[in-house]
Order: sequence, then structure tokens, then C-alpha cells
Amino acid sequence: MAEKSKQETLAGANGTSRLVHRVFLQLAKSWSVFTPSRGGCHVIMVLMILLCASPAGAADSPLTVTPQVSHTEALLMGLYFYTPRLGWVVGAGGTILKTVDGGKNWKKVGSGTTASLMSVFFYDEKHGWAVGTNGTILRSQDGGNTWHAQLIDIQVPLYGLSFVSNSEGWVIGGNGTILHTKDGGAHWIDQSSKTSAALYGIQFLTAQHGTVVGAVGTVLVTDDGGMTWTPQETQGAVTLFDVYFSDPSIGWTVGNAGAIFHTTDGGRKWTDRTLPCVRNCTKLTDLLRVRFTDPQTGWIAGERGMAYRTTDGGFTWTEQGAIAKVSLFGLSFPDGTQGWASGEKGTIVHLAVGR
Repeated sequence: MAEKSKQETLAGANGTSRLVHRVFLQLAKSWSVFTPSRGGCHVIMVLMILLCASPAGAADSPLTVTPQVSHTEALLMGLYFYTPRLGWVVGAGGTILKTVDGGKNWKKVGSGTTASLMSVFFYDEKHGWAVGTNGTILRSQDGGNTWHAQLIDIQVPLYGLSFVSNSEGWVIGGNGTILHTKDGGAHWIDQSSKTSAALYGIQFLTAQHGTVVGAVGTVLVTDDGGMTWTPQETQGAVTLFDVYFSDPSIGWTVGNAGAIFHTTDGGRKWTDRTLPCVRNCTKLTDLLRVRFTDPQTGWIAGERGMAYRTTDGGFTWTEQGAIAKVSLFGLSFPDGTQGWASGEKGTIVHLAVGR
């Protein structure tokens, strides 16, 4: 309870929406509702970045959004596709779903837990992990057909994970938690983050270089596998929910109130690219997930089903409108032509580009 109260206070003091309190801060019960703008562009004179909030038709290639049947009403927080056919989604109440046909059919899999699962990742077709509340870490060695709990001595919520092999990976969570394993999760070692902020997003491109983001503008970078974590300046105290690097130098992080930050030097310096509030906008969208399929093409998903797309490396972001009626917390693109997003009320949508 102390951990929950501390994280809620941290996030609330820095403008995080009630929606994010509800989900990331141990699933509180309400959130604010808003209606974002649906048109027009706004020019920000920061390195001549043009941030557009234009209809989906303005994108270079058409986008087709197809809802899929999940057979659940659970909040689906984490989503990962290893190939365009093979994917997994996790969520509230220990929910785990698997598909082997690109989401035409989703099958429920026993998780052995009722903890809310926040994130899932597979290193290959067989080896995967899921993390969640109450210090939950699950591992699968058979493609997600069966899952087994890995024991750790902490009870904080765990929000994200990243693996560079089927044996070495990292998990992050509340109260600045960073855990590291070199044996597939049989043993987890606590790494010192030197922060008490909740940590939400993580990515390791190699066993040495990784980036973590979280509450109150926290960005941490390591070049030695997490033996030391160095804080970086983002010029803001927004809550950052996700981070993604398209290559070792170029990366993006997103957060509440339209926050977008961009780096071109591996995460040591971050430039503010926050989306503007245009037309009839009364509240900026909380941005919850970011993914790039190549250095030029990227996607952002967030509150109230809003999605944004870039095809020029982030110089312009085109609003795709609401691709779902609910907020989206999971986002995965196994290739450049199609992806999936997941969220509240068992929502899973398939995104097809140029079809």
C-alpha cells in the first residue's frame, strides 16, 4: 500500500491523467474523458519540426484498421508479435491470449496467476516472459502454451522488460526497481537505479547499452549492462511511459500530455517534440506506446484509442484518428506492413498499411 500511495503522489503531482493512475499505478478506478482535435497542422519552430493532426488519409499509404475478437473483457496491457502470425497479449486478472494465425483466432492460455500482467516479450518462438503486479514474473519455454512463475523477493508492480538473448534480460517497475538475469530468470539481481520513481519503459539493443524511462521525466542510460545507470536531462517532469530506439543512436520516448522526446546520440541528450494542442483541443492526449518499423516509419498509440504515424523519421506526425473506442496500452509491429494494438475491454485491433 505504501508503494501504491507513493507512486500515485508522484504521478499526480506531475500532471498524469486519472487514466494512467488507474492502469500504471495499480489500476485505480476512474479517469478523465476528453475529445482531441481532428484536423489541421501546427508548426513548432524547433529544428523546423512539423507536427500534424490531420486525418488518416493524409498519410503516404492507406491504413486499414480491423477489430479482432479476443473473447474477453479484460484490460489488455501488453502485446507482442514475433511474426505476423505468432503473437501474445496479456492483461488484467492474469489474462494471457495467444494466436498462431495473425489474430484471426485468439486462444486463452492458463497463466497460474490472478495478478494483472503489464507486459510480455518473446526472444524467439519458444522463450518468453510476462511481468505484472505484486512482483510477478512468468516464463514460458514452449511458445507461451504453459507459463511458470519465477520467484523474487519484491512485491512492487513490474511494468516492462527487455531481453537480448534467451538467457539475459532486464525487468523494471515501481520504486525505481531494475532487475537483471543472466540465466533466463532462474535468478534475478537488483540493480541500483538511484531513483524512487516508477519505471515504465525499457529497451536494450545490446547486452551493454540500454535505456529506461519513467515518472517525473526520468530517463536512465547504461553502457555497462546496468552495473551503472546514468540519469539524463529531458527538460521536463512529465511521466514517460515508453521508449524505443530504431538504431543505436536514434530513439523516442512518449508520455502524458502529448509528450514526445527525441534523441540522436543514443539517449544522452533529448529534444522536446511534444505534440501541440490545436483547434478545439482542451487536453493533450496521453501517449502510451511508441514503435518504429524502420528509421523513417513510426507509430504512437494512446488515450481514447488515438494513434499517430510518421513516415519521415518523426519530422511530421500524422493523426490517424481514434483507431479504437478505448485507450490502447499494447502496440507491436512484427514488420513494416502490419501491426496490432490492444487495450481496454478486451480490445485488439489489426493495423494493415497499404492494403
